[in-house]
Amino acid sequence: MERFSRTLLRRKRLVGLLVLLGLFLGLAATPLTVSRISEEYAYPGMESFEANQAVLEHYGSGGYQRPYVPVVVLPEGQTVDSPGTREALGRAFGGVATDLEARVASYADTGDRRFVGDDGRTTYALVFTGPTPDGSPPGGGLGEVPDETPQIIEALQRELPPGTTLRVTGLDTLATGVDAGGLNVPLKIAVAAIAAVIVLLVVFRSALAFVPLLISTVAVPVAFLVLLALTTVMEVHDSALTTMPLLGLGIAIDYALLLTIRWREEQAHGHRGDEAVHRAMRTAGHSIVFSSGAVAIGLITMAILPIPFLRSLGIAGMIIAAVSALISLTLLPVILATTGRRLDRRRLEQGGGRGERLIQREADAGRLWTAWSRLMVRFRRPTVLATASLLVVLSIIGLQINLALPVSENLVKSGPGYEGLAALTDAGVPTGVLSAFDVFVPDAADASTIADQIRATEGVHTVVDLLTWREDGTALLTVVPVQESPSPAGAEALTALRDSLPDGVLVGGSAAQTADYVATTYGAFPYLLALIFVVTFIMLARAFRSLLLPLKAIVLNLLSLGAVIGAMVILWQWGWGTEQALGIQPNGTVGTFVPLTIFAFLYGLSMDYEVFILARMREEYDRSGCTAEAVVQGVGRTGRLVTSAALILFFSFVSMASGGEFDVAVFATGMGLGILLDATLIRAILVPATVAMMGRWNWWLPVWAARLLRVEPSPLRDERPESPAEPRLASVGAR
Repeated sequence: MERFSRTLLRRKRLVGLLVLLGLFLGLAATPLTVSRISEEYAYPGMESFEANQAVLEHYGSGGYQRPYVPVVVLPEGQTVDSPGTREALGRAFGGVATDLEARVASYADTGDRRFVGDDGRTTYALVFTGPTPDGSPPGGGLGEVPDETPQIIEALQRELPPGTTLRVTGLDTLATGVDAGGLNVPLKIAVAAIAAVIVLLVVFRSALAFVPLLISTVAVPVAFLVLLALTTVMEVHDSALTTMPLLGLGIAIDYALLLTIRWREEQAHGHRGDEAVHRAMRTAGHSIVFSSGAVAIGLITMAILPIPFLRSLGIAGMIIAAVSALISLTLLPVILATTGRRLDRRRLEQGGGRGERLIQREADAGRLWTAWSRLMVRFRRPTVLATASLLVVLSIIGLQINLALPVSENLVKSGPGYEGLAALTDAGVPTGVLSAFDVFVPDAADASTIADQIRATEGVHTVVDLLTWREDGTALLTVVPVQESPSPAGAEALTALRDSLPDGVLVGGSAAQTADYVATTYGAFPYLLALIFVVTFIMLARAFRSLLLPLKAIVLNLLSLGAVIGAMVILWQWGWGTEQALGIQPNGTVGTFVPLTIFAFLYGLSMDYEVFILARMREEYDRSGCTAEAVVQGVGRTGRLVTSAALILFFSFVSMASGGEFDVAVFATGMGLGILLDATLIRAILVPATVAMMGRWNWWLPVWAARLLRVEPSPLRDERPESPAEPRLASVGAR
């Protein structure tokens, strides 16, 4: 990196011009990139997705969509068999079909008594509305579709008998969270940027605080330029538009912080001008390269999955990590070499030598973090035992995660939707009607036979088979299960039904598509995990010249991620204190995409911090030969950096969680929790304590392994006694 730095600073003007050109091109490319982004959630190769697409193509409604369920309770003394009642119901539900261009099934057109409650007065219909106003297919998470309830009620009230009670229920109607209009990305970026400026001003106390923000401001448009090029060869989902700027704000500032703080330290040691930059690049620049690699490795899990929107998330994250590293390693050294001292002049100009004393502090490890690391070294064994036990308990809780869609018992307990559901269940109608799903039959001649087969299947309440549901030689059946399909019993019945149907007959619906999504993404997860571990181990073994430090880093990262998932189960699945703390009612699930995306992003980001800390520990050990001193100095010098970087990323995700889509709020909460847990329990406690416990074995890299990794070996050696100038620490590790 030092050679690269010298080459770079010999061409400062060229570097500046190239970066400026990249910035202008990126700004110009951003609107074009946005226009080329896809908003469709496609899942190619999944049977249920193909079924849902076939239903929409031929019938224009249903598929992934959950039905609206209007519940009609006739006046006292009137039943569905009363003269003229069925005809009135037919006209009412026909009006719904006409006004909303919807597909409707009810007692009026089927004559099926399963659409009537035990009291004879309560009846319901299944209403599958068409595509949303913007032309996209209906579906998504609960509460993320436009609410058609007012139009349904208006159409029904024109024809229903006077005195009829009408409520509209459904899983979307019962949702605990609704789409409040999507994410206002510019506002979120502004909030995160303001938080970043505050943190950076506290860290630098000079105009130098704005330099890391400048690096992120340049990195994001350049990343959009790369994304534009990518749209010419593959479909990129709009999830990248939200992820890239917010993640870029955090990552680019992280890298800029690392290099700038190290440059300040070299300044404090008396190095000036280009030499201070070269020395900072020799160490911090090396860490930035490995950190961006760590982020990319974590995101591989999403980038290689056959799910377009997840692939877009992963690739967008990899792009912004690579671009942030590139800008930090090119533009930032030029800024520091040319204007760094001037930007920091406020500290230097403070009277009475105070400025020089403040700068001189950069030469020494931070007092607070040094004292903390001594404490961790001294009490390393009980610290590891207590902290690891807490994380293991949370990880065990995480194994109970529910990846299915929510069921009604975990949704809202008041309002018209709940009252409609209560009226149904009081009349003996099963809650499975809320998750009615479609079956696509490619040959209409087989429809009646298949409908009879489904009716005879255990767990099926009824099947709708209308002659009007025939298009292009195909047929459409709608299955009403007894149990809600996302529930364990409903999922079992759905699986048995899918297995029993002939080849070519496709089962759609949101529950089937969710089950296929989970099987596709998480079924291959163990193999992806093994690949990630191997690549991470090789990369970190080269970075740290050690066999045990990479293993420790991987284990602690897994422990951190498991604990985050456990915390998410407690917060969103069990709902302990969620409504009181966040004002959001949980729905008994964590979300199908949340664990995978949290893993991918947090694995890379937490490994980012691991590289910052362990690289400095390795440097201090090579200098001192004492593990205890390496831990104290390493944490003392990087504690403020990691804390500041974590706070900036934390505020980025807090801004993402404050409004918008419910699922995004869950994801952002998980990311925020993960960053806090990682920066506190893992990096501030377990990392120094475990390194202290492992002693000289931390730094062991035998000759054979070094030859394979093409780095210098690091044989075991006796630990150097602690410096007499330092307070005595307990003996560390194996001697």
